[in-house]
Amino acid sequence: MRTTLLAILLLTCPVLPGCERNEPDPAGDAEHEAEQAIAPTNRIDIPPPVRQNLGITFVTVEPRHVAKTLRVPGRFELLPTARREYRTMLAGRVELLVEQYERVEQGTTLYRIDSPAWRQLQGQLSESEALIDRLTTRLASYGPLREAHHNHETRLEQVIGVRKQRIEQLENLSDAGGGRLGELIDARGALATAEADLTEVLEKEAELEAAESETRSNLAAARASRDFLLETATTLLRMPVDALTEETTGSDDVRPRWRTITSITVNAEEPGIVESLGVTNGAWADEKVAVATVVRPDRLRFHAVGLQSDLARLRDGLAARIVAPAPTRAENSIDLSDAMEGTLSIGITGDPDDRTVDLFVTPDSLSAWARPGVSAQLEIVTDKTDAPVLAIPLAAVQRDGLVPIYFRRDPADPNKAIRIEGDLGLDDGRWIAVHSGVRAGDEVVLDGAFQLMLASSSSGQAQGGHFHADGTFHAGDE
Repeated sequence: MRTTLLAILLLTCPVLPGCERNEPDPAGDAEHEAEQAIAPTNRIDIPPPVRQNLGITFVTVEPRHVAKTLRVPGRFELLPTARREYRTMLAGRVELLVEQYERVEQGTTLYRIDSPAWRQLQGQLSESEALIDRLTTRLASYGPLREAHHNHETRLEQVIGVRKQRIEQLENLSDAGGGRLGELIDARGALATAEADLTEVLEKEAELEAAESETRSNLAAARASRDFLLETATTLLRMPVDALTEETTGSDDVRPRWRTITSITVNAEEPGIVESLGVTNGAWADEKVAVATVVRPDRLRFHAVGLQSDLARLRDGLAARIVAPAPTRAENSIDLSDAMEGTLSIGITGDPDDRTVDLFVTPDSLSAWARPGVSAQLEIVTDKTDAPVLAIPLAAVQRDGLVPIYFRRDPADPNKAIRIEGDLGLDDGRWIAVHSGVRAGDEVVLDGAFQLMLASSSSGQAQGGHFHADGTFHAGDE
């Protein structure tokens, strides 16, 4: 009886709560943990040391018009207005004051020219100024001369009037039978002389007016010639006329500024970088020789080459983006998101042999990596009427055999990556549509995705595991 009762109690004990709680089975718990350890998982541990060693970066899932995006290669080039040449205006000896590739600001002196032709121009200006002074003095003298002639004319008219009255008196006396005939004849002779003198004075006044008009014309011509010479000097010196004619105090006199200039100084009219120097320092250069070329590196445009078969999709005015040549977010590389916006302009001609057409975009603002000759890609959305789709960079997708794989960062644990077999759609050469598995704002692995794929690949089966800080991978949780 006692043995039978003990057996019944042993059989019923496992179903009683008190028995299970008071007498756990160590062997059963170990078996359960082993089963959990070998259960398949698609998560991989990627703590910060691992991310740093493997260079793992992330990119955000975003909506894009993948099917309507046209992507073409191209390069940056300087705008035609970005380059300015500075040439010799006159022949002379050139003294360079800048070095090649030196950055200059507006107003920086580039070079000086010691030119004999400039001194000849100064001589012509001096002669013109002297002629203007002489003519001005002569013109000022015509006023007193004209006044003296006018007074002489008035006196002669008065004399003529008096003599006419005398003749009239003598003629009345003669008619009355008195007077002397000789006095009448003398009076008439004196009248004729006075009238002759008046005629001569009038002729001289006419000549004086003609001379004054000629002097006035010569003075105007001399001033015009001086103004033309000053305009020539302005062109050569790149200084306004007011600055050239401004009076300066010399050692012993006051003279205009143009007389104090001994050499032609050429200054930079815009900031930029000295691209090239056309002469050696101290060399004699003829007229119109290129001395220095300064470029504005910020005046860039993007020149891409598209296919003529895409002309039906393209038109002037489309919004365009210039993106980095490689889709990466790795350190010391051009970031994937560092793009430049602009407006598309289609070239006026095409290449009939290559069947291409030129595409131009002038960026609204330049990124630091934009340089003449740097390659990049032009991204053009030809139609924005369709709804955008979620997309990830094509570089984030790896191939495990025939299966496309990408890694989503676990929203619940940023130190884990979830291996996902891609349900993918169309791509535009850089971005690819994702039909499922992600949401807008999720992060996927970009750089380092290939290493994660290799580490998680096991005959096509998703195999969980973790990385060590040295970058080595171990399957499972141990």
